[in-house]
Amino acid sequence: MEKAGLGEVYEKLEAGERLSREDGLNLFKTRDLLALGRLAQKVRVRLHGRRVYYVINRHLNYTNVCENRCRFCAYWRAPGDPEGYVLSPEEAVTRLSQGPPPREIHIVGGLHPELPYHYYLELLSAVHEAFPQAAIKAFTCVEIDHLSRISGKPVEEVLRDLKEAGLSCLPGGGAEIFSERVRRKLFPRKISAERWLEIARTAHHLGIPTNATMLYGHVETLEERVEHLLRLRSLQDETQGFLCFVPLPFLPEKTPLREEIRPTTGFEDLRVMAVSRLLLDNIPHLKAYWVFLGVKLAQLALHFGADDLHGTVVEEKISEASGGREAEALSREEIERLVRTAGFEPVERDAFYRAVAPEGV
Repeated sequence: MEKAGLGEVYEKLEAGERLSREDGLNLFKTRDLLALGRLAQKVRVRLHGRRVYYVINRHLNYTNVCENRCRFCAYWRAPGDPEGYVLSPEEAVTRLSQGPPPREIHIVGGLHPELPYHYYLELLSAVHEAFPQAAIKAFTCVEIDHLSRISGKPVEEVLRDLKEAGLSCLPGGGAEIFSERVRRKLFPRKISAERWLEIARTAHHLGIPTNATMLYGHVETLEERVEHLLRLRSLQDETQGFLCFVPLPFLPEKTPLREEIRPTTGFEDLRVMAVSRLLLDNIPHLKAYWVFLGVKLAQLALHFGADDLHGTVVEEKISEASGGREAEALSREEIERLVRTAGFEPVERDAFYRAVAPEGV
C-alpha cells in the first residue's frame, strides 16, 4: 500500500477512521488499481462477506417525452415528436406481465409537460393492483419535483399521495453530478443539486428509502466527483435513508456529445467503484449495474467493492437509447452463474435487501 501511495488510507481504514476529501482525491489519482481494489474489497467483505445480492425485477419507462432536453441523454423526445410515446396504465401492466413475477418494479420516465397528475397515481395503483407482491420503486427526485410543480402540491404531499397509491421507494437517478458548473453546461433545465438532496431528505423523513447515483465520465473533474460523494455521505449521516449507491458511466455513443466525449475505460469504471465503496462508509450497498457496465465488467466489479449485481431488468430503454452495452435481460440462472464463477455467494433479495427464498426453485 505504501508503494501505491495508499498507506495513510490503509491505516485510517484499519483504525475505523473516516476518509477525507483529500483522501478521496488521492484515491482517484492512484495508478495502482489492484491496490485500490484490495482496499475496497476489504471494506466490502467486512460489510457483506462473500454475499452478492440480486433481485427479480422489471423496468418500465412510461414515456420518453421530456421537457428537460439534457445534452447527455439520447432517450428524450420533444412533445409532438412522432417517436414520442406514453404508456397507459393498462399498457404498463401488460408490459410488466412477461416472465416470472417480479419482486421489484422500477418505473421512471421523462418530464412530460401534458400528462396530468392523476396519471401518475393511476399508473402506480394499476401496477400495485396487478403485482401486489412487488415493491414499486418509482420516480426519481427530478420526477417528484415535476409532480410537485404540475399538481401545485408540496413535495411531502406528493410523496404521501404516491405512497398511498403503492410507492415503496425511490430510484436514485437524476442526481447526475452535483456540480453546478456541470449542470449548467450539460443539463441546465434539471433541478439543482440542492433540490435533489432536499427531495431525497423529505422522502427519507417520510420513511421512503431511496437509492443514489453518480453519472461520471463526461466533463466533471475528480474534485467534483469527490464533492458529489461527500454530499451524499453527509445526507446519509443525517437520514440513513439511502439503501444503495449506483455509479453510472456516461454512455456517449448515441448522444449529442458523442463527438466530444469518449466512453469510459474499464480501468476508470473499476476505480470509481472502489473509491465509492471507500468514501461512502455509511451507505450499505454498492451496485455494479450490468446494464451500463456490461456483464463481464460488472462481474469483475464484485472484486472492487460492489456487493449488488442489480437484477433481471427486462426492457430498460434509457440506457439502451444511449448505447447500453448489454441485452435487455438476464435470467436468475445467468446471474447466479456470474456470481458463483466470480467466487461469491448469490443472494436473491427484495427491494429492501432482505434475503428471500427463490420462487419456483
